[in-house]
Amino acid sequence: MLFYFDPNDQQESMKLIENLTENAGKIQQQVLKDILNRNSDTEYLHGFLHGVRDVHQFKKSVPVVDYEQIKPYIDRIANGEPSNIISSEPITELLTSSGTSGGKPKIMPTTAKELDRKTFFYNLLIPVMNQYVEGLDEGKAMYLLFVKPEISTPSGLMARPVLTSYYKSDHFRHRPLNKFNIYTSPDDTILCPDSKQSMHCQLLCGLVQRKEVLRVGAIFASAFLRAIKYFEDHWLELCTNIRTGQVSKWITDDRCRSAVLKVLNKPDSELASLIEMECSKDSWEGIIKKIWPRTKYIDVIVTGSMAQYIPLLEFYGGGLPLISTMYGSSECYFGINLEPLCSPSEVSYTLLPNMAYFEFLPVDHDYEEAQALSNGSLSSLQNRVVDLVDVQLGHCYELIVTTFTGLYRYRVGDILMVTGFNNAAPQFQFMQRRNVVLSIDTDKTSEEDLLKAVTQAKLLLQPHGHILTEYTSYAETSSLPGHYVLFWEVKAKGGNEPVNKEVMEACCMAVEARLDSVYRRCRSRDGSIGPLEIRVVKCGAFDELMDFCVASGSSVNQYKTPRCIKTLPAIQVLERMVVGRFFSREAPFWEPQR
Repeated sequence: MLFYFDPNDQQESMKLIENLTENAGKIQQQVLKDILNRNSDTEYLHGFLHGVRDVHQFKKSVPVVDYEQIKPYIDRIANGEPSNIISSEPITELLTSSGTSGGKPKIMPTTAKELDRKTFFYNLLIPVMNQYVEGLDEGKAMYLLFVKPEISTPSGLMARPVLTSYYKSDHFRHRPLNKFNIYTSPDDTILCPDSKQSMHCQLLCGLVQRKEVLRVGAIFASAFLRAIKYFEDHWLELCTNIRTGQVSKWITDDRCRSAVLKVLNKPDSELASLIEMECSKDSWEGIIKKIWPRTKYIDVIVTGSMAQYIPLLEFYGGGLPLISTMYGSSECYFGINLEPLCSPSEVSYTLLPNMAYFEFLPVDHDYEEAQALSNGSLSSLQNRVVDLVDVQLGHCYELIVTTFTGLYRYRVGDILMVTGFNNAAPQFQFMQRRNVVLSIDTDKTSEEDLLKAVTQAKLLLQPHGHILTEYTSYAETSSLPGHYVLFWEVKAKGGNEPVNKEVMEACCMAVEARLDSVYRRCRSRDGSIGPLEIRVVKCGAFDELMDFCVASGSSVNQYKTPRCIKTLPAIQVLERMVVGRFFSREAPFWEPQR
């Protein structure tokens, strides 16, 4: 159900949003009917519905599933079987999720029509921003956008991240130019497969066009800050490029190089000197406003795990608003922020009822029922699933989607809280990913992943007379790139012999080697995660952590060591007792899946 509109027609666009939110319930029922009419004869749905296309029968008979239940069907398509296993429309490619299964990225089906749906979604962001920010048609956006590695499947279908899929599509490359689609980065710099060359060239183009830049950003806060850190480390080289009118010789991608030279055009000593003057100052606080003075806001996702980057964004932004415009995933795009100038801590997304069919599993604020689902209690909880318009204010839910592309009652893994309503459409605040304890960039490490990695690494201690007695972790993002920190309490079997540096460094590398492919890619290829660190603490440190948690309200009878700590006071309890700090000496092995 797509509604065609001109995103530059403000009145028409806002009427469309009103229609979508006023009729959310009716549109949702029509979406489900459309999906069933199209796909009820697929192998997957026919096995439950036997050709019946009734909405009530769908809810009664089709189970709520997670990735492990749907994976065999998707794998069959990846291996060359026809799309009608799950979809009446041809599956044109597979989208890799940042979540993992068995250490490999999850793959999600998609169709050509889904690109139309994504374009509709992006276009709807334009009138929303125009309501709050004037003059966006008077300049350009310095958006730092990157493509990621692709996977070749036996069927010939490519598997790639959802944003890489969109940037490589005709929908992006042949997009009609409007105030939201005019970027400082030429397409060939965005599509450059070498992330370092891409980043250098996009920043160079953004600097040359600094007077035209009205907004800056990336998809995720981590990616934008990685670019700012690159700028901080390489501003002299970038200024040399501007002063000479030449691109650095190590930029070897021909299309990327050619695109940048067209923007660079000629030497500009005055601009190079201005940038050098600002960048050579002692502090980089507010550097974005100083280099790009017309910037109105920073457009990045700062919800969920990206919230940890807000202090750094505020430091570099110098008071610029931080705007999170959209909420989506590899499964489908979900909702938009109708009040984009709100505080990052108050961001809520209104789910668009025509994007997919949405259901919600009630969970309490400790997310206990979502965890029960993970333990196999699907049948007992399935009848508690509620529709989009039936959620209650202040309650938490796990999101379940049925898409046009072959996912049916699929658990996305996101925990959301209802914060309000826009007409009949509820608004949700993203609370957390189910089971995820650590995340720096697009990585998502669960408690189970971490346990397996630590269990393997601690074996290296035994031949040297030490044992690991307790551990926890946190994501260190106060410097860039962020990295995982593990606190280990290590006990000597006899005496008080200190741990060996080489052994501990080997433990760091052993942990990284056991983490999933998304983490290893971020470490090895993207450079978006720094070397893992193990901080060894004095014996008794975790007893003090327990005392602190109990004093803060935890039950002494039910206390168990958290495998990830997220509050600064708790981190400081262990930090005061650190006796050694050790880092991975080299990045873990990673290569693209084939």
